[in-house]
Amino acid sequence: MARKESPPHAPSTVTVKGRDMRLRTIGFVVLAALAIWFIAANTGSVTIRLWIPTVTLPLWSVLTVTLLVGIVLGLYIARRRARR
Repeated sequence: MARKESPPHAPSTVTVKGRDMRLRTIGFVVLAALAIWFIAANTGSVTIRLWIPTVTLPLWSVLTVTLLVGIVLGLYIARRRARR
C-alpha cells in the first residue's frame, strides 16, 4: 500500500480515529487538561500581598487568573510576531 507523503512545509499530523490531528493541537489539549487538573486539585486558601493590601483567596482562583493572564500575553506576543 502506498503511503501518502505530505509536502515538506506541512505541519506534523497524527491520525486519531480516522481524523488527521496536528501534533501541536494534541499537545495543547494535553497541557490544557493538566492545567485544569492542577487548578482543581489546589483548593486551599492563600494570602497574597499586593504591594499594600493583603488579600486571602482560594488558590484555584489565583491559579486561574494566572493562567488566563498567561494565555492573553501569549496570544498578544504571537499576534505581534505574525505581523512581522
